[in-house]
Amino acid sequence: MSDFGIQEETKIEDEVAEPPRYKVILHNDDYTTFEFVIYILKIVFLKPAKEAERITRDVHKRGYGVCGIYTCEIAETKVLTVHQLSEEAGFPLRCTMEKD
Repeated sequence: MSDFGIQEETKIEDEVAEPPRYKVILHNDDYTTFEFVIYILKIVFLKPAKEAERITRDVHKRGYGVCGIYTCEIAETKVLTVHQLSEEAGFPLRCTMEKD
């Protein structure tokens, strides 16, 4: 109570949790060219040439490469964009997302 008989408001701070993050992953296949994977990494994921080449090598050697970590909506959009561009170009490049 304050001096005037009015109850003071108690500040309640709600905890705001960060939204879950998702890894976007490119998967290796026997048909998609290195050049197209690098193109996808530069255009969709805005990777500089050197980083795009490194991720492409990961895709080839390990079978997959992580393109980035995003919120769910952004990750979904990037996966859909990769699939659309791949289909238009005639490549079976597979892209998925998984919780980080």
